[in-house]
Amino acid sequence: MEFLAEYASFLAKTATLVIAILVVLSAIAGLRSKGRRKAGGQLQVTRLNDFYKALRERLESSLLDKAQLKALRKQQAKSEKQLKKTPEDKPRVFVLDFDGDIKASATDSLRHEITALLTLATPRDEVVLRLESGGGMVHSYGLAASQLARIRQAGVPLTVCIDKVAASGGYMMACIGERIVSAPFAVLGSIGVVAQLPNVNRLLKKHDIDFEVLTAGEYKRTLTVFGENTDKGREKFQEDLDVTHQLFKDFVSRYRPQLHIDDVATGEVWLGVAALNKQLVDELKTSDEYLGERARDCNLYHLHYAERKSLQERVGLSASGALENTLLGLWSRLSRWR
Repeated sequence: MEFLAEYASFLAKTATLVIAILVVLSAIAGLRSKGRRKAGGQLQVTRLNDFYKALRERLESSLLDKAQLKALRKQQAKSEKQLKKTPEDKPRVFVLDFDGDIKASATDSLRHEITALLTLATPRDEVVLRLESGGGMVHSYGLAASQLARIRQAGVPLTVCIDKVAASGGYMMACIGERIVSAPFAVLGSIGVVAQLPNVNRLLKKHDIDFEVLTAGEYKRTLTVFGENTDKGREKFQEDLDVTHQLFKDFVSRYRPQLHIDDVATGEVWLGVAALNKQLVDELKTSDEYLGERARDCNLYHLHYAERKSLQERVGLSASGALENTLLGLWSRLSRWR
């Protein structure tokens, strides 16, 4: 046991040294980057047809014998040569991804991707958004939805594919699509508004702690965490929620007038099959199936705007990862010794 204790002490000292070095490196990086402008980003474009082609060719190489494979490759080479002489004028499909958190942080990349594609896209093309979000802040998802509305306003067809979830703010974005395609067990709906917060005013009073809230404006504060909430404040807070909910309902109705909005704007969610019956979606299909079908007749391009991280951010991420790995390793060793 004495050996184990000494070894644990050694590991703890090593972890402390590693953390200290990373903190120093992070500080140096911060000083070097101080005063510099924030790094920009870069638009990455991937041709998805090549991805599907590579998958098919890999499978062909595994399943066909040498003679069959040689004949097939010869035929494919002949077809490609012919296409180069008389290239097909195929429509383009621009594929975007949105993986939403509570703040809709992916909007920063989405706005640049949409700006880029709108410089080339025509009504003959299509934009496909692979969306996954359980919703979040009203103003954040309002901005994300407004970015998608730019595509509709430009007259470019917009299809939204949902494989897992598009609820609340996520559905606010999805409803802008001229066509919504959902996996059979994706979660959709939650057309409602919720707000909640704890209140510790009685606990403060119990310990004789005063908390003062000073406002200029009758409704500058309605409900608070520390102050004493009133019925009048609660009524105003509920009124604000009702107003926001009505705006949400009006927004969804504008883009999907076929909905019986009062039946679906209850805050409930439905799986894809039930959502189709409610007309929340137009078709049951995974995004892979939909894009695979489009790849037969169109040129597919995946767009992703990647932010360039500053040196300080990269060092910080490295430090965080190294610290996490060190602590996990230490915990794993100590757990085995018990």
